[in-house]
Amino acid sequence: MLSANDLVLVGVGLGIKLLLMPAYHSTDFEVHRNWLALTHSLPMRLWYYEARSEWTLDYPPFFAWFEWALSQAARLWDARIVDVNNLGYAAPSCVTFQRLTVIGSELVLLWALQRAVRLAGGSVSARTAAVLGFLSPGLVFVDHVHFQYNGFLLGLLVLSLTLAMEGRDLLSGAVFAVLLCFKHIFMYIAPAYFVYLLRHYCAVYRPRRRLDVGASAARLMALAVAVVLVFGVALGPFVALGQAPQLLARLFPFKRGLCHAYWAPNAWALYSLADRVLIVIARLRGTHYAASAAAAATRGLIGDSAFAVLPAVPPLATLVATLAAQLPAIALLVLRPCSPVRFVQAVVLCAYASFLFGWHVHEKAVLLILVPLGLLLVTGPPTRRVLRMFAVAAVSGYYSLLPLLFGAQELPIKATVLLIWVLCALVLLKSTGSGTSAWQCLSALERAYIVGHVPLFVLTELAPASLFASLPFLPLAMVSTYTALGLLYSWAGLIFEYLC
Repeated sequence: MLSANDLVLVGVGLGIKLLLMPAYHSTDFEVHRNWLALTHSLPMRLWYYEARSEWTLDYPPFFAWFEWALSQAARLWDARIVDVNNLGYAAPSCVTFQRLTVIGSELVLLWALQRAVRLAGGSVSARTAAVLGFLSPGLVFVDHVHFQYNGFLLGLLVLSLTLAMEGRDLLSGAVFAVLLCFKHIFMYIAPAYFVYLLRHYCAVYRPRRRLDVGASAARLMALAVAVVLVFGVALGPFVALGQAPQLLARLFPFKRGLCHAYWAPNAWALYSLADRVLIVIARLRGTHYAASAAAAATRGLIGDSAFAVLPAVPPLATLVATLAAQLPAIALLVLRPCSPVRFVQAVVLCAYASFLFGWHVHEKAVLLILVPLGLLLVTGPPTRRVLRMFAVAAVSGYYSLLPLLFGAQELPIKATVLLIWVLCALVLLKSTGSGTSAWQCLSALERAYIVGHVPLFVLTELAPASLFASLPFLPLAMVSTYTALGLLYSWAGLIFEYLC
């Protein structure tokens, strides 16, 4: 359990989130308001066909039912919130209601982290890591300002992983199936779950490592029944209505481009930058490309991505690259003794692979790496290398989210929140054995990289816009490529730590 002092810090964090209610919110705010309205106002058979708003329902059915449940309270709070024709409604009452639902739903994450702390024996290091995880600047930026429900969803993920560490594999798998029916982005880490549950839960061995076929088959059947039951409850009604093709079309819109709203800090950000550099070199040599192709190379907008010099990257190529990058995670579970801790490590590596090489990766998906990586710090003091890689990944990953909050009034908020959290993490998180702080564990190069975010902030956030008048894409490109280097470096470091 968290101590009284820890709960005070959590309370302070909740207070800060309440103070952020009037802050900027993105189009995702209207997305979720519209989902409240359509699930409340329309029969279920129309949910995935409704297109009055451009923000159509494109999450799996359990999230739709989650919105429906919230809409029952929204109707009593302010009936205009759930009017399906009231597009763009953002009255103070609506903003307050939706902000409160995020804060309330995020308590699932706090509860799951408390379970992990109990599992670790309630040590100071476990409580510190848990509090830092709950007060993550990424969740503040994405959920409490930008506006989403990642804290709630990641809470379910932490709960599933904690159940596995408690030895409750079947329930862990069932909770993960529920999570997939809330948001299908978690499919990225499904390979780790698949291999782990087969090896650790389904495979039952007799003495002398002889497989007990009967017992193994019974466990496999129990797991299959649990997963099928969850998916049956979620998808069954829509399949019965003949809506499976429509549901798939909404959940997997492959017409979106390689990059999201801006370059997420991954391998394709570096690829996009390389294309842009080659454009400049080609022009210096007298070769010119169409302006539309050059712009498409870096715009990151919804639609088909195009590159001016380098070959286009089709979805299949990103799938192959992602699967190849996930091989270290699978090897960790297959070539090493299969344990719950290795399972969480494999989940982290799977999340890295999908973020670094996936198709149309959202910059916010970096939370899928950082939250389970932080959970490893809750369950036990990390080695020096793991703590170093966490520090590099957390700083670069959370910093990469700053461009989501582009308003002038959010500038001091995001800078202060990130700086305080980073300083606390670097000082308070300790390695195993010597109890050395994260900052003391870092090499000179790693320290230089982390400190390098300061001049990057000055250049991209404080410099006058006229400085980049001829190269408007450059500030975002600088953030994405610089932070991508940190994430790639930390990924390689964790692979070396876990497999070598």
